Amino acid sequence: MQLRDILQYSVEHEASDVYIVPGSPVMLKVRGVMQGYSAERVLPDESERLISEMYQGVHHHTIEGLKSTGDDDFSFSIPTVGRFRCNTYMQRGTLAAVLRVVAFELPDYKKLRIPETVINLARKQNGLILVTGPAGSGKSTTMACIIDRINHERSGHIITLEDPIEYLHPHRKSVVSQREIMLDTQNFAHALRAALRQAPDVIMLGEMRDFETMQTAITASETGHLLISSLHTLGAAKTIDRIVDVFPANQQQQIRTQLSMVLQAVVSQQLITAKNGEIIPVFEIMITNSAIQNMIREGKIHQLDNAIYAGAAQGMVSMDNELVRLVKEGTIDKEIAVKHALNMEMMARKLGA
Repeated sequence: MQLRDILQYSVEHEASDVYIVPGSPVMLKVRGVMQGYSAERVLPDESERLISEMYQGVHHHTIEGLKSTGDDDFSFSIPTVGRFRCNTYMQRGTLAAVLRVVAFELPDYKKLRIPETVINLARKQNGLILVTGPAGSGKSTTMACIIDRINHERSGHIITLEDPIEYLHPHRKSVVSQREIMLDTQNFAHALRAALRQAPDVIMLGEMRDFETMQTAITASETGHLLISSLHTLGAAKTIDRIVDVFPANQQQQIRTQLSMVLQAVVSQQLITAKNGEIIPVFEIMITNSAIQNMIREGKIHQLDNAIYAGAAQGMVSMDNELVRLVKEGTIDKEIAVKHALNMEMMARKLGA
């Protein structure tokens, strides 16, 4: 069993993830369904050999580091095959790995069903754009597509801060600096502070993980830069609550005021299974207007859903309304819509599910 053969097969069969875990066959996730690469089970010695191959040519990571810390994150490429984001880890005293398949070329947002309204956020000159959703919902891909549009249309300096780097952006109209956490810099907060001294026009921050990073990101958004980042939240209301709740109580009103001034848009997304078995994205899009600014500043977050519904003419889309539309079109089942709704009870009543 050769690593190159496994990864070549995963790319050819459009797998999203590859699982190498001792005691199990190598498994691929294709359209959300697990399937075996072969019936042969992976033995501990073989998993260590396959994982050792992944580390070849990755200068900043070694398998010894994995064995001492218990887990590791990195990305690597195999010429003519593809690029892979890898998490290696110890389990029951053996080495295991999960690989995310990343295309060499930047994806076509139209084929991925990313709405034009989302891609057009690239026209924003400053402020904060948040792309949110559960893990594995395609946030990194959406942000990469927005950055690619900026790179094609604007002249400037784009800085991406990622852990690890997934998509490689060539220099086009803009100069693109891509920095990987732990390889090129210590952490997100440190890299973001440094980025402000690197004459950026656009900063893509892979994830806002903690208080310090969020605080620096909001400050960066106030100083004339366009900052694009992600959070593991679903829906604009939960996203804003998540940011505000990170701050101490005596700072929360100040943060609401700052957010109301810098937040340009919140794009929430999740992947769901259509009737034909295809995995498709569903989006909620909130574009900040004066009414939404007031709601954020005054802490009336519960009113955001109504504001999104009323903003359809501006390209805003409600997650639950989008799910209803897909049910009416016959694209998804009612049960799937209820399962993925932000308000499950309301969705069940609306669909009679």
